[in-house]
Amino acid sequence: MTLDAPSMRDARIDIAAVMGALGRKLPRIILVTLVLLAATFVVLMFMPKLYESSASILVEPRSNAFVRASNEQMPSAGGADTGVVSSQIELIKSRDTLLRVIDELDLRSKAEFNGSQSGFSPMGVLMQLLGRSNRPVSIDETVLNTLYDRMTVVQERDSRIISVLVRSTDPQLAADIANAVARAHVVRRAQLSLSDTADASGWLNEEIARLRISVEQAESAVAQFKVDNDLYVGANSTSLLDQQLSTISTQIATAQERKNTALGRAALIRDLLLSGQPIDGVTDVRASAVVQQLRQEKVRLQGERAQLSATLLPNHPTIRAIDSQLRELETQIRQEGMRVAETLEAEGKVEGNLEATLTADLDRLKQTASTATRDTVALDGLEREAKAQRDLLEAYLLRYTEASSRVDTNSTLPDVRVVTEAAPSVVPASPKTALILAAVGFVALAGQVGVAIFSELLSGRALRPVHGFAPAAPVAVADPVEPVAPVASVVPAAAVETQLPVVETPPQPEAASEDEPSLRTEPQSLLSRDASDVADIASSDTRALLKELTERRERAAPPEEAVPPPPAPPRQRVPGMVRYADLAADLVLGRTHLLLLADYGRDLPSETLARELINDALSKGLSVALVDAGSGRVGPIPGLSDLSAGAVSFGDIVQKSASSSFAEIAWGQGDAIDRNSARPITLVEALGDIYEVVVVLTGRVAGRSSLPLFADLGGRVVLVAANSEETDEANDIRRQLLDAGLPKVEIAALADLAA
Repeated sequence: MTLDAPSMRDARIDIAAVMGALGRKLPRIILVTLVLLAATFVVLMFMPKLYESSASILVEPRSNAFVRASNEQMPSAGGADTGVVSSQIELIKSRDTLLRVIDELDLRSKAEFNGSQSGFSPMGVLMQLLGRSNRPVSIDETVLNTLYDRMTVVQERDSRIISVLVRSTDPQLAADIANAVARAHVVRRAQLSLSDTADASGWLNEEIARLRISVEQAESAVAQFKVDNDLYVGANSTSLLDQQLSTISTQIATAQERKNTALGRAALIRDLLLSGQPIDGVTDVRASAVVQQLRQEKVRLQGERAQLSATLLPNHPTIRAIDSQLRELETQIRQEGMRVAETLEAEGKVEGNLEATLTADLDRLKQTASTATRDTVALDGLEREAKAQRDLLEAYLLRYTEASSRVDTNSTLPDVRVVTEAAPSVVPASPKTALILAAVGFVALAGQVGVAIFSELLSGRALRPVHGFAPAAPVAVADPVEPVAPVASVVPAAAVETQLPVVETPPQPEAASEDEPSLRTEPQSLLSRDASDVADIASSDTRALLKELTERRERAAPPEEAVPPPPAPPRQRVPGMVRYADLAADLVLGRTHLLLLADYGRDLPSETLARELINDALSKGLSVALVDAGSGRVGPIPGLSDLSAGAVSFGDIVQKSASSSFAEIAWGQGDAIDRNSARPITLVEALGDIYEVVVVLTGRVAGRSSLPLFADLGGRVVLVAANSEETDEANDIRRQLLDAGLPKVEIAALADLAA
């Protein structure tokens, strides 16, 4: 791929030439525009003015509790149904609806609608020329076609409102037609509902007459079947046989209960007697009169024995006689309990005989009921048929009564109604004279201007060649200031507009330390030295720089083991020079992303080289960021020195162009960059993620050079010399930098740029 030199030519549009051509053609443009406006105005004067009126119809189910049928549910008021509204629109535009309007307003006699007026207007002649001269045969077709053209029926957005818009040369006639169309549609919808109700009433009347005969026949068959099969019905709509079966079943259950109760009590008394337990607690034993007398006597004797026991011994004859009497009373009670048990067993046998008798009667009735059950099945079928016919007859009678009451006019609410009546318009709807004239004037002006500009571009008179980019002009501010520093003017004014002007304050003279000369005063002091003095100073400054590079790489090595320094590249017989064209090509092609420029010599040649490289990159459409990390010039805006000190944030120091294709970071307001801060490295890494080319000016190769800060970022290090004499001296510095651990260092000379 071949790259053009930075001084290649480019063609730009000459705005002055374009504006001059438009100025020369301006009278003709104005004249043509006025002629078109006049012609348009004359045509609009002959066009008839149409007035538009609008009537609105609401489509929704209508219901009222006083007119709604008893079994009719309240219609739900849901959202707008597009299908329903579209159907209503088609009914409004139907032929039957419009014919009613034509008859009501007698539109056949209106010259505007019967076609007798169109022949005398320019638009009528134009329509005939366009192929619409074939008139319908009948007057109705003519009026209908005209009404179709003058009427518009639309749905208002997503609502249930339908707007009927009618245009006419007479405002009152337009309003009357719109209202007549709306009323005709409402009346037609009401008539359609009434016709459906009338048809339903006729059908219900015929069905009622047929059902009356069917119900009478079904009920007669039920009555005759009951008489023939003795299926008499007693109380509670129950047959006599069913009542007998129910009574006998109840009696059998009662007899079984009494028998089981008697036998259970007798068995309980016998169990108590056999086990020798007292039977006084049994209800049947306590109810016996003999047992009650014996218990009273027993209680009396127990009382006497208790009294005598207080004075007599247990073996006394009196106490022994009383004990004998008590034992005799106990024997009598047990005998009476046995008799009670026998009585209960006899009672159980009686109840068992009664149960057997009732069971026999039940079996006899069951045989009789089996025959009656089969007859009842047939009777139930007849009764169901009769009941179904009777229920259907009653339902039809109710519906017929409700339907017949709604056959009359105005008894049914249609599902449409007029919500807004049309009023005569006072402003013509068409033609819009002002709007049409404005559109014609705009189109005429825009078309002629476009044709003029296009012709100038095609002829080449509006194009001028441009050589590269011009350097940026100093920024004008309110107060008088010094000219902008070279770093601030790296980007041309035609391509980049920075957000904040970079204004340089003249540096104040300061006393430099003995170990390290001041970076701001060093260029001025070098101007008065010869080449040998410059070499001596460069040698001492380089030693400090190499020492810092070595210390930084030792600190970056792992603490566990010593990392050997990278092997120095083999010494080249020819120093590592790089041409400007190759360096620019590597930036444009993306082979170089981060460029670290260091200065060697009396001046700061890296700023000039950076300016040319950035111009080439911007001309190729690349985004570029420039970081001033070595000039030492204090300015009015914050920069990298302030960021390293923590005085400002990252966003405060990045000055972007209007197109955001170029960003510049100035030195700032501080005297030096804090070398222990990681903020400058973070800033350069962030710029590398955003911009395609990042250029860092590290300053003159000396003890205060910022090259050690950015050496570990993997950027391309270029040592810039002003002329060929300094190139040979810079080669020694290059070898020392390679020995210090930098993987690659190249030398670029401004003499190559000038060539």
